[in-house]
Amino acid sequence: MSATSRPDADPEKGGIGDLLTREQILTWPNLFTLVRLLCIPVFVWLLFGREHRAAAAWLLGALGSTDWVDGWLARRFDQSSDFGAIFDPTVDRLLFFVAVPSLIVDGSIPIVVALLALGRELVTAALALLAEFRLDHRILVTREGKTGAFLMMFAVPMYLGAESTLSYAPILAWLAWLFAVPGLVYGWYSTLGQYLPLVRRLRQTPDQASPGNT
Repeated sequence: MSATSRPDADPEKGGIGDLLTREQILTWPNLFTLVRLLCIPVFVWLLFGREHRAAAAWLLGALGSTDWVDGWLARRFDQSSDFGAIFDPTVDRLLFFVAVPSLIVDGSIPIVVALLALGRELVTAALALLAEFRLDHRILVTREGKTGAFLMMFAVPMYLGAESTLSYAPILAWLAWLFAVPGLVYGWYSTLGQYLPLVRRLRQTPDQASPGNT
């Protein structure tokens, strides 16, 4: 994990003042992220309105597995933006905080797995906010953090699919644990072993923190 200084808020320098410009918002990657955002209530409707666990699991899996697409679009069309850098992870986190509690209510995910996953996200979010708004640094996700998130993106819908009428539900039940256990290990390691020490270093010597500190 690394940290980078936030840009100045001078509009003439293209900093925070330009965050909501038309060019920043109206891009293909942001449009794709918006579609993923609009699919979140559809997931909730499928799960509780239609009581169709299989369809909800498939949609949730699709939303998780396409997380990389907006980044690819940004690189493909050279449309990276400060707004997109905030919008994409915000939607990812919202999806997670909607999906996991929904599965808790539905009773389709082990409560221990759900609490560990939610707890990790809350601690990580708190550290990121502390670094961003109190220490004036933006924390970048580490490889271990990305790996943990990737594994959990598949584990959560697999738990849901395992409780559905899908013919391969027993296989999904086994695969869910296969993805969840290392996903939680990688996730908590990144949070407690990388993000937390970095925030501590930033608080002690903020001017000496650099992108190379992982």
